[in-house]
Amino acid sequence: MSAVLETRDIHVAYAGVEAVLGVSLQVGTGQIATVIGPNGAGKTTLLGALMGVLRARGSVRFNGATVGHLGIEARAELGMALVPESRALFTSMSVEDNLRLGSFRLRGQGGLAARGRLDEVLRLFPRLAERRRQRAGTLSGGERQMLAMGRALMAKPALLMLDEPSLGLAPLIVRDIFATIARLRGEGVAILLVEQNACAALDIADHGYVLENGAVVLEGPAGSLARDPRVIAAYLGTEIPAGTEAAK
Repeated sequence: MSAVLETRDIHVAYAGVEAVLGVSLQVGTGQIATVIGPNGAGKTTLLGALMGVLRARGSVRFNGATVGHLGIEARAELGMALVPESRALFTSMSVEDNLRLGSFRLRGQGGLAARGRLDEVLRLFPRLAERRRQRAGTLSGGERQMLAMGRALMAKPALLMLDEPSLGLAPLIVRDIFATIARLRGEGVAILLVEQNACAALDIADHGYVLENGAVVLEGPAGSLARDPRVIAAYLGTEIPAGTEAAK
């Protein structure tokens, strides 16, 4: 599987503090990689660096090309997209207008391409289709998350980075959001999922990274991490199986 995103030894200093310490990871085509870890581990800072919001040292490659020297707009033009934790919606604008703002990469293909993509996104999120004329500020938390994801998908990104998509949402809504993320993998989108809900993230991911104090302390297939006693004890909130090293 070819790597859509590949980082090597990423370091980020934020507000005078070294927040990310030598992180290396990769995400392949049609793969979900998740980064889990506690508050303050550096997860959001890492995403900011990958998108060009924050300056970083180290190597960032996207579809084989070095992009570490590029700004946010240039990375977005290449096909990188970030859905921030804040969702960053234009609350006074309609759902449809928010979505249309995301179609900037299609502008050279004419209005027909943008309209076709809008239809695709609304099929992916039927609830947004029902509310396409509503102002974004009137949506529920789950609908706002769908809208933020839908707007990012309007640009047909090769890489979708998601920062805490389950934050503040009811369990049933989280289930729907994560089911949609899993469906995107089937469409060939590479997904980097930063999430505190380790159980939900590892359940849909192919590969996982555990970030603590800015450094990757564990990584491996998501299923293996979900069974690792250290991950169970720290993040999954379930009993450690008797006889394992961490249970002794």
